[in-house]
Amino acid sequence: MSNNYSLITGASSGIGQATAELFASKGRNLILVARRLDRLEELKKDLLNKYEGLDIVTVKCDLTDIEKLYSFYDSLKEYNINTWINNAGIGLLGEVKDNSLGKVENMLKLNVEAVTILSTLYVQDYADAEGAQLINIASAAGYIVSPSATTYCATKFFVTSFTEGLAQELQANGAKLKAKVLAPSATSTEFAAIATDRTDYAYFEVSNTSTDVAAFLEELYQSHQTVGYVDYSDLSFSLSGPKFQSLYSQ
Repeated sequence: MSNNYSLITGASSGIGQATAELFASKGRNLILVARRLDRLEELKKDLLNKYEGLDIVTVKCDLTDIEKLYSFYDSLKEYNINTWINNAGIGLLGEVKDNSLGKVENMLKLNVEAVTILSTLYVQDYADAEGAQLINIASAAGYIVSPSATTYCATKFFVTSFTEGLAQELQANGAKLKAKVLAPSATSTEFAAIATDRTDYAYFEVSNTSTDVAAFLEELYQSHQTVGYVDYSDLSFSLSGPKFQSLYSQ
């Protein structure tokens, strides 16, 4: 059994859970992170029943508690984490004038601060690790401006531009670590219900499933490309190099 691990934040549901299931089916050891430890333990039990011989570690952590991110990261030093997936994130739909500042603060902490801090810590440790990958989950909203989602789009613009820039910085410096960004479009998860305070999950009329997006993530993982993008107009998936204009190529 390999001593490498794939770490997935936000693994208790949605895209994170689907990715854990897909990675487990491919024989990869997992470190699953979320606030809901009970759901992680249920997922771990299910995966070990299906795929014997894996090592699956569950970690309860609230990534919006920024001060604890450093101790959380340090607690994982004993593992060789060759893939780090920052999947945890939340949305907020509605006009800026109507947004709850408490929800805005939590979204900024999770979508921006936690992603930046954990990415930076990982890069500092794994920049020269052969085969290492950092994959940040953004959104197609990180490349467009969408009605009633101004602040959410801005947080995902941060993730897309940060990750694209990091990818090019690593390449320019000859690092072995690859940074990649996955930008899903509408996906049938708890996201819309949480973002809109609705009890149903059918906010989007047409959407991918979490399983679809996990498969997209696997394609990105296996590729040499930087961006995995789901087109919001038809939900088609494509791989490409960085999308933003860059001075690295000039």
